[in-house]
Amino acid sequence: MKKLLMMVGASMLTFTSAMSAAKDIIVQPGNLIQDSVRLAEPGDRILVEPGIYHESIYIDKSNITLKGIQRDGNYAVIDGKNKLNDGIITSGHFSVIDGFKVRGYKGNAIMTQGANNFQIINNVVEGAFYGIFPQYGKNGLLKGNTISGAEDAGIYVGMSDNIDVIENVAFANVMGLEFENCRTALMADNEVYNNSTGIALTLIPGLPVKDARHLVIRDNIIRDNNHVNFAPPSSIAAQIPQGLGILVVGPDEVTIENNIIEDNDAAGIAVFDMLTFGLVRDSEVDPFSDVIRVMKNQWKNNGNNPVSLFAELLGPAGKGFEIVATGKEKDSCILQQDGVDSIGTRRWSGCDAAMSVANFETAMLPEPVESEEYSAEQKGRLTYLAVCTGCHAYNTVLHGPSVSSIKAMYANKPDALAAYASEPVRKRHDFPEMPPQAYLGEETLSAIARYILNDL
Repeated sequence: MKKLLMMVGASMLTFTSAMSAAKDIIVQPGNLIQDSVRLAEPGDRILVEPGIYHESIYIDKSNITLKGIQRDGNYAVIDGKNKLNDGIITSGHFSVIDGFKVRGYKGNAIMTQGANNFQIINNVVEGAFYGIFPQYGKNGLLKGNTISGAEDAGIYVGMSDNIDVIENVAFANVMGLEFENCRTALMADNEVYNNSTGIALTLIPGLPVKDARHLVIRDNIIRDNNHVNFAPPSSIAAQIPQGLGILVVGPDEVTIENNIIEDNDAAGIAVFDMLTFGLVRDSEVDPFSDVIRVMKNQWKNNGNNPVSLFAELLGPAGKGFEIVATGKEKDSCILQQDGVDSIGTRRWSGCDAAMSVANFETAMLPEPVESEEYSAEQKGRLTYLAVCTGCHAYNTVLHGPSVSSIKAMYANKPDALAAYASEPVRKRHDFPEMPPQAYLGEETLSAIARYILNDL
């Protein structure tokens, strides 16, 4: 194995080259990680020494590993100083983000945008709007991360398929963990506590993916999720109830089994339809959750202190319910356990023990997803799906203005829309500041603008 020293500007980077030509690029404190990303080629590992790095990192190449080296308890810290919007964003397939402490970002601490076959592992995230946010990807692993202080979700998996979220810790977020408009996904062996809601499984209207199904929630510790909701008032997350262990709004084929669910003041599990939850109707989306299976779990002291809108919803029914449902769910069931009180489940049947998912080990595919090369117009559409839909739904407010209002404002002006997306200026105080997208490049931004104005 050869060692080669190369000077990059004023910085010294060390490369270790193997016969395969893949190399290790070592980043020392005082240097920019982004400089190493520019030099890296598919298959390379970027190894970041302990220290503090104030920057945003964008990876648009496949098969890049970005690894923070931990030594004597010290991390490679990516610090936005509460000024920068994004910490680490990757659109590259087969990306690995491993071992960083990411703190002080206003938007996304770690995000994947349309990436497949990714791994986000062993990171510590402190404060952000979204802690870890994989969007519009397939075949991903999120494991061994610790996330706190997110104004939305600690881990927020959006419009993705075949995802494993395992062995993470999420606390002091509005939502600990969330699957939004996802298909075939697993949450297992996580600990979620002191969030407003521990785990949320949602189907949000107005987004390109119109269904959510086959979600397995097993072997998690879900306790003491009673934190006051601190999401920005304009955000859809501001509607999340305080005091819920698990919230289900819209998805089908959900199985909840072998979790420890305790000391959640509003309820252990709440199953709502989208209309009861206050979401706008989407003619292409079924608003009701069906095929919900609540198997054997360990329950203790849930539902004894509902507050605010949740208390109003229960009304004269009182409190002390482990499971609360709106009663409109089809083909749903509960495995009966002594002392587990529920309301709204009169039409539910008793689950059969044969429905157990205890042996469901992974939602990921046995082989990697193949990734294609795209034309500029195709890339514009896919980037819209992977990036823009994180904040914008078509006809309702997700976090930023609706797509329909953007189309009206910028009709026949794609260049103006692309320029605004590149460097947005906050115009309305009832919406949060939108993140700059200049890193996507002029060609991609123009393609996104044309797609929004001409094809949506």
